[in-house]
Amino acid sequence: MVKTIEDGPSILYIDKHFIHEVTSPQAFKGLEQRGLPVFRPEQIVATADHNVPTQNQHLPIKEALSRLQVDTLDRNCKKFGIELYGLGHPYQGIVHVIGPEMGFTQPGMTIVCGDSHTSTHGAFGTIAFGIGTSEVEMVMATQCLMQTKPRLMRINVEGKLHPGVLSKDIILYIIAKISASGATGYAVEYAGSAIRNLSMEARMTICNMSIEMGARCGMIAPDEITFEYMKGRKYVPKDENWNKSLAYWKTLFTDQGAEFDAELNIDASEIEPMITYGTNPGMGIGISGHVPNLRDVDEKEKHSFEKSLQYMGLEPGMGIKGKKVDYIFIGSCTNSRIEDLRLVAEFVKGKQKAKDVEVWIVPGSKQVEKQAQAEGIDKIFEAAGFILRQPGCSACLGMNEDKIPAGKYCISTSNRNFEGRQGPNARTFLTSPLTAAAAAITGRVTDVRELI
Repeated sequence: MVKTIEDGPSILYIDKHFIHEVTSPQAFKGLEQRGLPVFRPEQIVATADHNVPTQNQHLPIKEALSRLQVDTLDRNCKKFGIELYGLGHPYQGIVHVIGPEMGFTQPGMTIVCGDSHTSTHGAFGTIAFGIGTSEVEMVMATQCLMQTKPRLMRINVEGKLHPGVLSKDIILYIIAKISASGATGYAVEYAGSAIRNLSMEARMTICNMSIEMGARCGMIAPDEITFEYMKGRKYVPKDENWNKSLAYWKTLFTDQGAEFDAELNIDASEIEPMITYGTNPGMGIGISGHVPNLRDVDEKEKHSFEKSLQYMGLEPGMGIKGKKVDYIFIGSCTNSRIEDLRLVAEFVKGKQKAKDVEVWIVPGSKQVEKQAQAEGIDKIFEAAGFILRQPGCSACLGMNEDKIPAGKYCISTSNRNFEGRQGPNARTFLTSPLTAAAAAITGRVTDVRELI
């Protein structure tokens, strides 16, 4: 905290600022117009991810706007002295994937990015949140940001998950329970035995989607699982500095008896594989469930509910299990890490994809891609008829070449199912990587528990 303004916002110092090609051009332009330098370029991590193609990255980008944005990021980073992990760089990847895997993300930090899923980094016990373009410029110019203190929410998930249920199912269950706006204005801490038993990559998936229930940020207290994940990564402190940092990181936990403005308790055993049916992440059901009937929908929500089902080509009260799908997308900053790819590879090994389904597997970074190749995961995918592409945001959003055709159904491990999110009139079901893999094999929405 730099300064607290009475009856006003606080001024926060920002430890790490991640930027990409979409929300940075206007910020750089603003600095130029004001004749300002980037205050601390060494605190900025830049990569190209949203607009990059995920095939033939050695060739010029075909889409003119995408090419312009990536080229503009390159020019701006050179002009302002910022290191860029651009196309062709061995550390290029999705901004929220390379931060943790490189060791840039460390407990106790304040982290921002012009991207709503910056909450991903909260899995390490950071205060991490997305900001707008004008705020990107503010941080570039001052390394500080004005913020109003949010309310506090704790979500406790206790108990043991059933086989086939992943962290993605946990967060989709939570969002379905409290709605896509249920945590608006809150900073959320995830706690409980089910959370503590998750790997770091699984924790990142949960924190990633905090924004999808309206939260300002989401976080999990760092512990031995956190420290073991971080040890030896490129930008993590070494030797004696590691010991000093570790001593500090171990103090970052919620005090016993701490009070929250809201608290939610969830029994992990009640969670089954989840799938969304509508056009926001809060419209989700268990895989064995049914789309709500109109009589069960709040009167104020009926119009948007009916509009959503019309867009998705679904009916109130119907089950989604068994629904034919056209595309499978496994990737995005939510589920594109090596653990996700390993889970999918283990499930599909020796199996073949359905003939009329196209499957895209998009690693979150060049390092994930390299690791998948070293472990032979790419060969397993190839044998199953899957396509392992190159790193990028890909079909998470219709901002690059990887768009889902109009009217087609896509099972996606990404984070948003808004109208047109994956391409004009594309229809998106959000699921876990395992549920997506099951659909890839059967060609239909499938309960993965029946296949494991």
